[in-house]
Amino acid sequence: MSARYIFAREGRFLPPEPDPTTVILDESRNARLARMVGEEGLEKLTQACVMVLGLGGVGSNCVEALARGGVGSFIVVDHDCVQASNINRQAIAFTSTIGKPKIEVMAEMILDINPDAKIEAYRYFLNKDTIVEFVSDKLDRVDYIVDAIDTVSAKLTLAAYIDSFADEPSSTAPHLISCMGAANKLYPECFSFADLYDTVNCPLCRIMRKEGRRRGIRHLEVLYSSETPVKAQGVHGATRQQRSNLGTMSYVPPIMGQMLAGYVIRGILGIPRNSDEQSHF
Repeated sequence: MSARYIFAREGRFLPPEPDPTTVILDESRNARLARMVGEEGLEKLTQACVMVLGLGGVGSNCVEALARGGVGSFIVVDHDCVQASNINRQAIAFTSTIGKPKIEVMAEMILDINPDAKIEAYRYFLNKDTIVEFVSDKLDRVDYIVDAIDTVSAKLTLAAYIDSFADEPSSTAPHLISCMGAANKLYPECFSFADLYDTVNCPLCRIMRKEGRRRGIRHLEVLYSSETPVKAQGVHGATRQQRSNLGTMSYVPPIMGQMLAGYVIRGILGIPRNSDEQSHF
């Protein structure tokens, strides 16, 4: 059996000598992506701009996947600094980044993946009173908005604002995809994309549906889990605002973030949302 690697005296592995008859493949940063989407697809991704609101477990992993997936421009927003408790799920959380603003760590990660990326990073607190003002003057530059924030009132305000453009035939408002709850979930195979009003079993979706109808929101595309949440052990004496009854498995928010990135990338490329509808490209 031929050895794949030769063990050197220094204790390092050396690759075998290349076969001169072997075709040399392009192994540059986007080479494997280009095999899937072609040069035209790469150009679409390079020219696209995605706004990601919130850089927690879902948002940070979404941004990383978008950067690796060839997206050229980003607008990222978060108010917080990295904490030790973020390490179990956030792409930007390491012992070396604790205490640093999330937007700074995220921007550095994007540029480490793609030095040519264009980034606008805002350390800004998004709530129901600030989110429309923040988003409105950037709409003409954005193709997709990924809502990965936690505040229900801000999510609803943003959804209502984007939904209001549906009555304008020539509207160029970006597509909004909103992430629902990742806490207290164990089974990522229960994640799916759906209209908000078709969701089941998700406590956050239940609140969003009720308030969405009250506010006249007609449509909101969401990523949610149909899994019944498990009961996490709360901390005795903690306040409701501390949300000590919410726990997170390490793999759940990253998978949601990756799925959101896939949704956005497919949309930019014009690939059907469902694999059943896909033709070879």
